[in-house]
Amino acid sequence: MLDKRYDHNQTEQEIYQLWLDLGVFSPERQIALLEKHGIKPKNKTFSVLMPPPNANAPLHMGHATYTIQDLMTRYKRMQGFKTVYVPGTDHAGFETQVVYERLLKKQQKSRFDFDRKTLFEDILAFVKENSGVAIQQLKRLGMSADWSRLTFMLDKQVIKTVYDTFKKLHEDGLVYRDFYLVNYSPHHGTTFSNLETEHIEKTTCLYFVNYKVKNSEEVITVATVRPETIFADTAIAVNPQDKRYKKLVDKTVINPLTGKEMPVIADDAVDMEFGTGALKITPGHDFTDYEIGKKHNLEIISIINLEGKLQGTGTEVDGLRVKQAREKTVEILKEKGALARINENYVHNLLVDYKDKLPIEPMLLPNWFVRVDGMAQQTIRAVEENKVKFNKPVWKKEMLRWLKDIRDWPISRQIVFGIRIPVWYNVEETKNVFVTFLDNQGNSHELLLENALTEGFTIEEIREGLQKLIAPTNAKYVIAEELPGDSYLPETDTFDTWFSSGQWPLTTLKYPDGEDFKEFFPTSFMDTMWDILFFWIARMLMFSLYLTEQVPFRQVYIHGMVTDEHGQKMSKSKGNVINPMDFIEKYGADALRMGILVGGNTAAREFSLSEDKVRGYRNFANKIWNMARFILGMVEQSDKSIPNFNEAVREKCTAEDTKILEELAILITDVNNSFKRLRFTDAGNAIYHFMWHRLADEYIEHVKNREDKDVALSVLTYCYNTCLKLLHPFMPFVTEKIWENMPKEKSIPLIIAPWPK
Repeated sequence: MLDKRYDHNQTEQEIYQLWLDLGVFSPERQIALLEKHGIKPKNKTFSVLMPPPNANAPLHMGHATYTIQDLMTRYKRMQGFKTVYVPGTDHAGFETQVVYERLLKKQQKSRFDFDRKTLFEDILAFVKENSGVAIQQLKRLGMSADWSRLTFMLDKQVIKTVYDTFKKLHEDGLVYRDFYLVNYSPHHGTTFSNLETEHIEKTTCLYFVNYKVKNSEEVITVATVRPETIFADTAIAVNPQDKRYKKLVDKTVINPLTGKEMPVIADDAVDMEFGTGALKITPGHDFTDYEIGKKHNLEIISIINLEGKLQGTGTEVDGLRVKQAREKTVEILKEKGALARINENYVHNLLVDYKDKLPIEPMLLPNWFVRVDGMAQQTIRAVEENKVKFNKPVWKKEMLRWLKDIRDWPISRQIVFGIRIPVWYNVEETKNVFVTFLDNQGNSHELLLENALTEGFTIEEIREGLQKLIAPTNAKYVIAEELPGDSYLPETDTFDTWFSSGQWPLTTLKYPDGEDFKEFFPTSFMDTMWDILFFWIARMLMFSLYLTEQVPFRQVYIHGMVTDEHGQKMSKSKGNVINPMDFIEKYGADALRMGILVGGNTAAREFSLSEDKVRGYRNFANKIWNMARFILGMVEQSDKSIPNFNEAVREKCTAEDTKILEELAILITDVNNSFKRLRFTDAGNAIYHFMWHRLADEYIEHVKNREDKDVALSVLTYCYNTCLKLLHPFMPFVTEKIWENMPKEKSIPLIIAPWPK
């Protein structure tokens, strides 16, 4: 008999352990259990891949949307498909390294105190020590994933697959090195990721500089806080909507410092409200300018070296650090009559490193690129031919728009914690390599390699203490996983996280020879939020088509962002962040799952979650628990044997019985149709209203007064048990617990009980 009161905390732990003990999350064990109970499984598979959360960080409410994946997994498992939900965790390179460095800071240390290899191993040990947080919380949510198939983004087979893909891309001529704009610190002699930089408010001078229009007395005045970079200007840009400059678009202006001719271009990125509304474009030293420059095929000039000094201007500015160069440049502009005026109290946001709050210099550095046009075209064809389907037409349209406008992909990241690019530079052939390293005594050095060798450091000592290496784009290299010879130094850049996670369908299923790959690829269903449609979904499509000529998944479900009850994005600053574990403790995982799956439209770009909704579904769990207790009580009190519902019982049914059975049949049809159309809210709502209102409020009341309790309770139990099956993918814990106690034809666990027809 069920307890008087439903205790979600006790029940959820008990039921999850039951599933683990049964091993039912394993597709092999699932099939064996079905056959044991005399149920013939379908000769079809259904596979889902879990988007990997950070291995050592707690879940946020966005992760609660994983219930969409689990919903489909449970639905297909009950339909008899050989079903696997493959879990995984991410190393989360940027975020993890930042978290670890904050710990170092508390110890009065920093990443600059360690060589690259030691820092990587220390961060990895930290992750392993603190991992499991996400996994335990996913279990609390009820994820029916096969944990024996868990993949971590730094597992050996993942790294091997990523390396093999890089080698193939290289052999196919799709990998090359070129310059790319990065966050560089001249002070530290290294690069910082976007997550390692911040903006601080600073009062400085805003300089207004005149550029003469060619063959005219007219000038265009621009405002800049960085006059020293005028030496690297390659255009003036104005907004195409700015009437002040319409007649000057496509005209030519003269650079006041170099005398070079430059075009006036129109671009929507120009802010008409800043300065004069005209923007000098310096693609080699500004991130916005870099994007504008690439779009308009402008020349990209770099005039600041790794020491933070100007070079190549052919003036007395060469050799000066940025601050001194700025002062000297202003003098030159005054002498040339090009300086219109100065605003000495201009407040702007200065980009600095997170560590010492020192200025970051946007710097052109060699990076690894992948030519993606061919892969993009292959993916466009697959999407247009509906080889992969999206739950809404807008996502197909957005995917095609992005793929048709794609540019080559810079895959280098200047961080330590990630999968290192497997490249080694032959320093006998290329000595103009810049290295940052710790010597045998732990002292730091930032030198050109040839100078380091001249000072008596050996290649082995540099390699052992290496922190950062920057090689020219024409440097000689080999691709190898291990050190290929004594005269080689390793590339220190790591792969962009999306390069490795873009191969997730391959690495998790152990491409190319794994049994899972042979059986479950392409996978059946992929769910993620729209914000990584291009970062992740597009890359998985591209890599899978490139390597296997197949799409990695048949169906993509794009869900929206979970907002608070007022539709506001959750943020710490607003104080409206909802911790999913708090709701689970308070109301139960089933209630939270219903709040996500049924309480809002997950297919919308944004959908709200309120505590009232979750509380309401907790009440629903209590309602169906009490319904079960009432049914079991009436069965126990009945002086007649209650048969399982069959044709003999059907013949004795009253009009009211026939009506509820017909309505149940309609409910099953509606729920199945909603699942086929991926309208989860409709399916859940239909079950909710039928159980609460039609079954509990009306039919149970009718059964109370029946003389033929054997017929009435047989029909009622059949209807109720069928509803438990329909509800199970939404609310797996409470339904499984009730199912254990209900009279039924077979004692099969609900998680693999046949889906209603």
